[in-house]
Amino acid sequence: MASLDEVAGLALVLPEVAEADRRGTRTWAVAGKVFAWERPFSKADVRRFGDTTPPGGPILAVRVADLEDKEAVLASPPEGVFTIPHFDGFAAVLLELGRVGDRELGELLEDAWLAMAPPGLVADFLGR
Repeated sequence: MASLDEVAGLALVLPEVAEADRRGTRTWAVAGKVFAWERPFSKADVRRFGDTTPPGGPILAVRVADLEDKEAVLASPPEGVFTIPHFDGFAAVLLELGRVGDRELGELLEDAWLAMAPPGLVADFLGR
């Protein structure tokens, strides 16, 4: 089970990442663009789950490259990866940290960073 501190540890090893507090939740950004953030459910989110129990524990949102990439991630998601109606049409997925594996978490964070980092920084990171 991953924690937000583990998310911070993975995110902060990526180049030029800054952690911030936004309205009481933790965020991670590169070049001023947020690529991952703590995403507690609002009351409206919880109501949309109806009779289904919402995923528990800390929830993390991570950016993906585009909506096509989002569909690919959701088509065969690692355990603990999902979306909600609030994210329809938005290039991001949600992670239930208590269920997502460490390897998958690292990969999803790196992919989110790659989606938001400036092209030159991405090229340096990838060794191109």
